[in-house]
Amino acid sequence: MPFVTVQTTREGTKDGVDHVTPEQKAAIHRGIADLLFEVLGKPPEWTWVVIQEVALEDWGWGGMPVLEYRRRLAERAGR
Repeated sequence: MPFVTVQTTREGTKDGVDHVTPEQKAAIHRGIADLLFEVLGKPPEWTWVVIQEVALEDWGWGGMPVLEYRRRLAERAGR
């Protein structure tokens, strides 16, 4: 029985949305179950998926908060 944990930042992908929507979560659940069936032959009803949303300030990369990391990447891309 597969158990998959998906961690994502708690931020939206559209203006005015500050979280992953229920529709997006349903698509993640279905997509992961379908993938495990296609790759491993695991029936979707055997697959458990847990989505954990992490506050943006609790997410970091490269030794800095993710917003700072993104700011620096944007500055480099703008050169």
